[in-house]
Amino acid sequence: MNNNSTAIFVPGRLCLFGEHSDWAGLHRIINADIVPGAAIVTGIEQGIYAEVEKSEQFVMCNKSPQLKDIWVDFDCPMQTKDLRSVAESDSYFSYAAGVASYIKDHYTTGGVKITITNMTLPIKKGLSSSAAICVLVTRAFNRLYGLNLNTRGEMDIAFKGEQRTRSRCGRLDQACAYGIVPVLMQFNGDDITSERLVVKTDFYWVFADLNSKKDTIKILNDLNRCYPFAENEKEKNVHAALGELNQDIIKKACEYLKTGNVPQLGLLMTEAQKLFDTMVAPASPSELAAPKLHSILKDEKVKKITFGGKGVGSQGDGSIQFLAKDAEAQDILCNYLKETGLDPYKLTIKARNKIRKAIIPVAGYGTRLYPATRRIKKEMLPLPDKDGSIKPIILILLEQIIEAGIEEICLITGSKEEIDIYKEYFNSPLDTEHYKKIPSSVQNYEETIKEIGGKIQYRIQNEKRGFGHAVYQGKDFAEGEPVLLLLGDQVYSSSANHNCTRQLINIYEELEKPLVAMHKIPLDEVNHYGILSGKWLNNSDKVLEITNFIEKPEQDFVKANFADNFYSVFGQYILPEGIFDVLRTEIEKNTGNIEIDMTNALGTYIGDGLTGVILDGKMFDIGNPKAYKRAMSYV
Repeated sequence: MNNNSTAIFVPGRLCLFGEHSDWAGLHRIINADIVPGAAIVTGIEQGIYAEVEKSEQFVMCNKSPQLKDIWVDFDCPMQTKDLRSVAESDSYFSYAAGVASYIKDHYTTGGVKITITNMTLPIKKGLSSSAAICVLVTRAFNRLYGLNLNTRGEMDIAFKGEQRTRSRCGRLDQACAYGIVPVLMQFNGDDITSERLVVKTDFYWVFADLNSKKDTIKILNDLNRCYPFAENEKEKNVHAALGELNQDIIKKACEYLKTGNVPQLGLLMTEAQKLFDTMVAPASPSELAAPKLHSILKDEKVKKITFGGKGVGSQGDGSIQFLAKDAEAQDILCNYLKETGLDPYKLTIKARNKIRKAIIPVAGYGTRLYPATRRIKKEMLPLPDKDGSIKPIILILLEQIIEAGIEEICLITGSKEEIDIYKEYFNSPLDTEHYKKIPSSVQNYEETIKEIGGKIQYRIQNEKRGFGHAVYQGKDFAEGEPVLLLLGDQVYSSSANHNCTRQLINIYEELEKPLVAMHKIPLDEVNHYGILSGKWLNNSDKVLEITNFIEKPEQDFVKANFADNFYSVFGQYILPEGIFDVLRTEIEKNTGNIEIDMTNALGTYIGDGLTGVILDGKMFDIGNPKAYKRAMSYV
């Protein structure tokens, strides 16, 4: 990869449950009695690997041996008319051109050059290779031109771009944008919602191409005849199976995934297949009888090493999926399916953190560090790291939280110009001569910086109305998930095996309560911080049920109302999903220039789970000269 390019991977997708319910739910526009559709979809381990870089035109090239026999490099002017013409043709690049044309119509960008370096995703096998291409193109523009699209935004543009082609893509296909994680999708007329599912244990899937034939267009045409109004018993069965009965299966599947109940999920797969066979297949009997699919599902050797299995996508004799009993069974099943003439693939859905996203406000001017901050953000000031190198403070912090499992980061800045500062550092390549002069031993670190930059999104706090107001700007980034909140001018040194952020996330995984990390401070500093008190929940004085949270109290008040030890915020929080509604209420009732702090917002959770946690480590604040000097001892 050259120094100007960015690496991107986009997986294919597999529908685990709820096939056909995406388009069925669309018919609620006409018939409100139809039950909304629901599906659980996941990205798979197979996908498209690419290098992307800015270009004057829209260019797609290939270095992947898997595509050499069907690929001819493509380029097109980055103009709507030219791109739309390709999108509406039978060109192999119609999907990519459809997305590029949508980007051109709605954003100010140049072109991109996308070079496919590896293609492990089977094409035309019900795994949404076309959707993966659309997400890849969207993500390339998003990363290279800083469009600040979240995952849902990338999905929407990929879908709208594919709609510009002759394809009639499913509305669940672009869930591959989420990566290898199960996603619950709901389809209510035109409205689509999506939610990542956090699993408690590893699940070992195997899916395989049956190497047979099916007519997907006929299946869809036959089933669509049952909508929007059911006129006979057969059509009523299809409505029920894709409606209320599917909702029941999806509800159970979500529970089993979240609780790690692998055997029950496997049984549910078999139950879902039986429901499909008895209530949906009769509407398209010639295609959905699927003799090869059912022969493999009944195979006793397969049954012994799996918890259950079912069809894939539109069903029929296209592909099949199984939930293997463990990793060893997954390998045995793949080998056996190969012997029977199928093409099997592994999919392991890993247990994941519930906390994947972090919000970091960095909109302050850093006036206490003037004149150093006259042209430099305080978060970009240098600090010796434990590896012996000198790094911007924000980089040390970002490395720590990514090590803790954070996947997406939102920096809340004060202006577009500030965003440009961070993008210049994290996303722009070094000048070639500069790069060559870096010691070869650390040249690879350039890739680390760019990888971190690829995880960052930005939001702007246009009004300087306090900490809480800054956090609220990350509402759409959070997408209804609990989030980690940190301050951009602090770093942490752990005294334990895990870094401080990982410690906090581990406690959240256990308690699932809003958390405030805290540390002990002397009495003469209480008027500079938010002070916490409450009831210890264990004998080690590490976890506190917070009953009082006061911002910058006077010493006399603290001596009269608090215990002998005084605890302040450690600079790390885990906020519940509802915090943004609380902050919105605070903003709406406090108009003008009144600052919105986090203390009042978090105070609404006192008595409702707000918990303080003492971590094994130290916090180093660089917000003033004295603290910055002290932070030099971080190493």
